[in-house]
Parts: sequence; C-alpha cells; structure tokens
Amino acid sequence: MDNPPTTSICLRVYPFLYRIPVVISLPKSSPFPPLSSPSLGNTLTMKNWTVAICLLTASLSAWSSELYTPQPVLQGDDDKIVAKLRFDSPESGDLYLATIINGQLRFLTQNAQGIALTEIPTPFKPNETFQGEYPLFSVDGKGLAPGNYPLYQIVTQADTDPLNDKNWIGGRNGLNFLSFSVGLPQKVRVLPFNDLGMHCMDSDFSVFSILPPFNIVNAQVVGQGSDGEPELLDADEVEVRYSAITDRKGSINSSSLAKTNFWQYAEGLFGAPLPPGESLTGLYMPADHPDQPGEQPLHHNAEQDWFSAEGIPIVPTDDMGQMNPYQMLRISAYDKKTGEPLGATDVVVPVSTEVSCDTCHASGKMAANDADVAWATEADLEIQTKRNILILHDKQHETQLQKNTPVLCAGCHYSPALDLEKKGPQGEQQGKSTLSQVMHLFHGELRDAKGNPIIPTGNTVPVEQSCYNCHPGKTTQCQRGAMKSAGLTCTACHGGLLAVGGKFPLQKGGSLDGSHDGSPRRPWLDLPRCQSCHTGDAVDHLDGEGLVFHEDGIRLMQTYRTGDDSASPLLAENKRFAENENTLFRNSHGHNEIACEGCHGSTHAIWPNADISANDNLTAIQLQGHTGTIIECDTCHAPGSLEMTLKGPHGLHNINDSRWINRHYYFYQSEAESCQACHGKELEGTPLSKMAATRTFNVEDKTVILEKGQQVSCDLCHEKP
Repeated sequence: MDNPPTTSICLRVYPFLYRIPVVISLPKSSPFPPLSSPSLGNTLTMKNWTVAICLLTASLSAWSSELYTPQPVLQGDDDKIVAKLRFDSPESGDLYLATIINGQLRFLTQNAQGIALTEIPTPFKPNETFQGEYPLFSVDGKGLAPGNYPLYQIVTQADTDPLNDKNWIGGRNGLNFLSFSVGLPQKVRVLPFNDLGMHCMDSDFSVFSILPPFNIVNAQVVGQGSDGEPELLDADEVEVRYSAITDRKGSINSSSLAKTNFWQYAEGLFGAPLPPGESLTGLYMPADHPDQPGEQPLHHNAEQDWFSAEGIPIVPTDDMGQMNPYQMLRISAYDKKTGEPLGATDVVVPVSTEVSCDTCHASGKMAANDADVAWATEADLEIQTKRNILILHDKQHETQLQKNTPVLCAGCHYSPALDLEKKGPQGEQQGKSTLSQVMHLFHGELRDAKGNPIIPTGNTVPVEQSCYNCHPGKTTQCQRGAMKSAGLTCTACHGGLLAVGGKFPLQKGGSLDGSHDGSPRRPWLDLPRCQSCHTGDAVDHLDGEGLVFHEDGIRLMQTYRTGDDSASPLLAENKRFAENENTLFRNSHGHNEIACEGCHGSTHAIWPNADISANDNLTAIQLQGHTGTIIECDTCHAPGSLEMTLKGPHGLHNINDSRWINRHYYFYQSEAESCQACHGKELEGTPLSKMAATRTFNVEDKTVILEKGQQVSCDLCHEKP
C-alpha cells in the first residue's frame, strides 16, 4: 500500500535559549488535530511516533515527580549530559525516557555499553517502585550536533502501551520534561519580568471601566566581556522584541482583536480614537499590528537600565478562545548591527478579568435589592452588575452617570495606575478621594445589621472571603508563589481594607520616602516592602514587641507591628534584603544593577510557584535549569570565571562550584559572621541556607548528596569548626 501524502507541521519544542523548529510528518488523512487544539482526544493510542512527539510537547505538566539537570547548557566537549529524577511519593510501573533526534522520537534504554536509543517503546527501568532520587544517566555530549535536545519522562502501569496516556501514572499530568542546549553559543541572557505579577482589566467596557487592557514587561540583557564578566547591554548594542509563544499546555495568545470590546468604547472612555488593536501607549499584540505584524519592540529605559514594553494590550483569552490568565510571551534579543539572534527567554504576562462586582451588585444581591429601585435586568451578568453600580451611585451621590456611559471611574477618582504622564489629580479628580480610597475605604466601612464588616478582613480570614471578592480571584488565584507557599495572606503584607483605603495615618517610616509619615497612605506608592519581613539574617534582624515571627525566628509573617491599624511597613536596620532607598521592589536593582524582579520573579508571584507545572516557573527553568530564585552564578558569569567570593547577591558565595567546596573553610576563618548570617550562629543551617536544587558533592573523599530544600549545616559533611 502506498504511503499517504504528508503535511509538515512546525513544532516548537521548549529550548533554554532558542526556538527550534522540529518538522513532523503526518498523513493528510490523519485524525490528529492541530497542536493548539484543546481536544486531543485519544490520539496517543495511534502507533505513530510523530503523533506521540506532538502530544508529548503539547501537554507538559507535573505529577508527583521532578525531572531536572544541574547543567542544562553544555558548551565544551568535556561537559556531561546529566539527568536526575526525584519522586515526592511512590510510583510503581515502567519508567520511560524519550528524546527527539533528527525529528524522530527515540526511547532511551540501558545496556552494558551505557545508554542506547531505539525506535521501539522500551522501558528505561521496567516494573519498579520509584521513590526518592534517581540519577538517570551521565553521558558525554561529544558527537551531538549543536542544538536543543528535549528529554521526556513518564511512568506507566507495568507492561502497558506508553503511547496511550491512559496508562500513564497521573495521566497527562505525569509527563515530565526538560531540555538540554548543546554546543550553542550562549551569547546573552535575557532576564524578563512582569512588573506586578497580575494586571486586571474589565471584561466589558460599554457601561464603565476601571482598567483597560494594559500590561508591562521589562527585560535586561546580560552579555559577557572578554574576561567572562557579565555586562548589561543597552539599545546601542541590542534590540529586544516580544512575540507570542505556546505554553506547556498548548495555549498561545497572539492577538487581542475580537476578544474584547475595548476599542469600540476607547474614545468615549479615554478621549483617544485608538486604531483597533493599539494600546493607550501605542503597543500591539504581535498579530495585531496593521503594518508590522510579528515581533514587537521593547524600548530601552535608560533610567532603569532595562528594556520595557509598557502597555501591551493582552487579554486573558487565548487564540483558541480558552481563558488563560497566565499566558506567555517570548522576549528575544538581537544584535543591533547584524540582526543576529542572541538569546531569548519566555515570561508570563498575567492578566485577568475576574474583577466583577456581581457577588454584591447583581440584581437581587445585597447591594441591589431595594424594592423601590428599578434595578438592571440585562441577561449579561457583567453588564447588569455594572449598570446597578451606576444606578446606586446616581442615587447616593446625585450624579447622572447612567446617562453618560461609558464612564471612566478614574475620570473623577484619581488612579496612579492610569496617570501615564504622572501629573497627579487633574480637573474633576481634584478634591475627590482617589479610586483606591473610594473602593477600599468605602467597602471596608460597610457593616451588616449586627455591626460586623460586610467584607471580613484579617490574616486569619481566607482570601476567598475577603480580597478575592473583588480582586482576581477565586479562579485566577493571583496570590501565588513563595509568599502563598509560606502561608501569607494579602492582609499580612497590605493590611486590611481600612488600612489600604488610608483611614489611618501612617506611622514613622510607613510612607515610601518618609514624606507622608503621619498622613493617609498613597495608593500604588506607600506599599509593603521586602525588608519589612526580611529584616536581616540569622545573626542580625529586627526584634521586639508586636512582631509576628515565622517559626524560623528570623523572618516575619507580617510587614507591620500587631496593633498598627495603618499597617505601616517596617524598616530594617540590616539592609541585606532591603530594596533601594525610597524605592519599591518592582523598581529596585541589586547585584551589579540587575533588577530585583529579574532574579526573584514578579511582585505577587515571587519564585517558585508551588505548582511545578505553572507557567510562572518556566522563566527560571529556562535560565538555570530549575525553579526558584535565579541563584546559579553561571546564569550570567562564564563558568569558572568567577573568583571565590562573598560578594554575590545579598552576600552570597559561589554556588555549585567545586572550588568553594574545597576552600570555604578559609573564608570561615576570616569571615565567620558572614557564614553564620545564613547558616546560623551555630552553623546548624537555616532557611537562608537551603539548597536550591539537589546536588552531589565530593567532600573529604566521600560523596555527599544534599536534597533540594535541605538546610545546609556544617555537620552534613564534616564536624563543625
């Protein structure tokens, strides 16, 4: 029988630095759907290796295991390709490893000579119970053509077909993935970050608007000098652009047109007749630019020494019509003179429309149930709710908003978020409360018949009952990352509704620059700070009454003193973890002028996200091979080029460097307190010394394995000094 005609599909496999097209041939009569289709059906059951490649790449998340490597980027012939696997809970069955070579799926097997490749689905480890850490292999990178090589791992029920995801332990969530970059010149590192960790926008603009589609991505480009030392590159050396990219679950967003009615009402709201697709700052989604679709430019902000795209009009609906508040863009750097691609990194550009007021303001609910008022009857709940708010506003404040739709709330109530020129209150805004005050203070003072707050607040109140009534949200879950993992709520940093609304004057040091101490909080400016909880180290940190300590006795679980109704942020005397003076975290710089968010992740989404499959984690994985704060020195420094030092970020020493293992004792002899600052006064280990990844060391002629998350103490390897 003749082979059927084939169609080529360009598949984007996740690399660490570069986009790699893998051409896959499929029969034209194949029932396999497009890669971006959300309905993949049971196509895995097809005995077609190329179909399996598509599915493996389209559905990547995590189950109870983690596939990782200490070295994702290999430059020299002596480098080893190392893969390790860690199971958080037992899994029993057949363990399969697969990769893609020359566009074909190959399974990894073991024999007497080492690692072999086969077309036949063959278990790497058959019929075992897997628990704890497994070193999978360590092989030479010699002979491999330059490129990016993916590695996939699953555990199936014993003696079942690995190409049928119904046999996978954990289903499609049981698939792990990483990528090795072999022999590709690592010319630059791109460190991208969103400014806030979440941007909100209205789902409908016909009645009123609080926020338009408006998102911000910043990025720094790190090159290396001839001595291997990192250097920040500027607009004279590189061009930086953003483009749409598919995430690990097959979601991609390249366009905002036809997904929102913003442009239909933009002129009435903002006085600007915007062309369809154009944001308030002139930016477009990649597919929407009428003259130059495709990659869109970031401009260089000389004051901040980073590149910025301020005002990307991204919406939370992807190109398949699915809601995804955590979509990704690829940030790429190009040589300014030659146009040569130098490097790229993917980043979450978060946006949500889950800011609806229908919990209280839908017709019949507590804020729209007065029998003497003709409440809205529209079938669209969002429009109905918004009309009810205007009805209530007109009734209580004798305004005529219903007759003047669409209404921009910030037109009367000043919002720094929409003050793009930073002019301060103008016109109708002068003399009125800010938008933050009328939202937080007004709703914070509402009481029920028994005198209890309508919206409860406090560190013990679940966020679903408080902040998520208005902020995104019970579905979006914008509070995520390290702070959520630590058990913090929104109020632990920001205080309650009355504090955010500025009811109570700030205490000394409570305002960002000290100029508003004793005055109400300024929205978007007088905000919590990192140093308010990270007040120092194991040797020197804040102490005293009213402080809510973490169980480690070093960090705080609340940014203000108990009993302070204004929730004025604390100021640390030890500035090891402090932001720049009078500057918020999102605008601060640290080690060698690298942006704080470039290494730690965005505000409200500090790395890592506890969900290992979350898009938030991909940036760190691409940059250093594992989740969490960017901590690997060779992310920016040429391997071996960095001298032994205690001058890393926050006083950090060399990471994952065998020289440090052999020589750190001499640093302790001269700078014992620097070691104790993170490892503890008795060198017993603290959360400041925990392992960022599982590593194996050779210490005093013995092998020592330190697990990810383990607090490093001296006696793990030898006696204390």
